[in-house]
This record gives sequence, C-alpha cells and structure tokens, in this order.
Amino acid sequence: MINSSNLDDEARAELLCYLAVGQLVARARTGTWLRTDHAVELLNIWLSGNGAQADWLERLHLGALSEQVALDFAELADFADSESLAKLFTDGWRLDYRSPIVRGIYAACENELQAS
Repeated sequence: MINSSNLDDEARAELLCYLAVGQLVARARTGTWLRTDHAVELLNIWLSGNGAQADWLERLHLGALSEQVALDFAELADFADSESLAKLFTDGWRLDYRSPIVRGIYAACENELQAS
C-alpha cells in the first residue's frame, strides 16, 4: 500500500490541534462533539489550506484523538463558551499560535501523538 500522507510531526500536531479546537467549539455550541461529517469537513479544510495530504487511516486516527485531547480541556471555564473559543482563530479560521491557549492545546496534541 502506498502511503498518501505527507504530514510531518509538526503538521500532524497542528492538524490535531485544529480538530481538537473544532471539537471544543462544537461542544460549546451544541453540547456534543463534532458530527462525523463536520470532522471530515474540518479535516478537508485544514489539509487543503495547508497543501497537505493524509490517507483515510491517518484521518480516522486524528479524528478520534481530537476528541480525547478536547476532553482534557472541555471542563475548563474558558472552553465552555463558543465566543471565547472563536477568539483562538485569526481571519480565515486559522488558529492563532500567538495565543497561550492555542499553544497549550498544541502541546497537549504533541504529547498525545507521542503517546499513541
């Protein structure tokens, strides 16, 4: 089988962070995690916006991990309000890595990827 992924460790952590924040936004807005179709949409948005590729198995793995990462943050007050979460993005819905909160989620993503 040909590996159709071109994600390095940093890109993988960035994509996982993007998905985890998406999970938190979904939970703040609806009380539930991302629906599968919305997770697929977020994956496609990030991959196309970053010129990246990931095979279906990697997409499935990162989607599942995103809920685990988000669960670690979901009960904190800052992550219950969708308006506060929206501030983690810059124009064009890219995560703002200048934010200490985004950097904290990214670090959690790096740790989760190393453990998995």
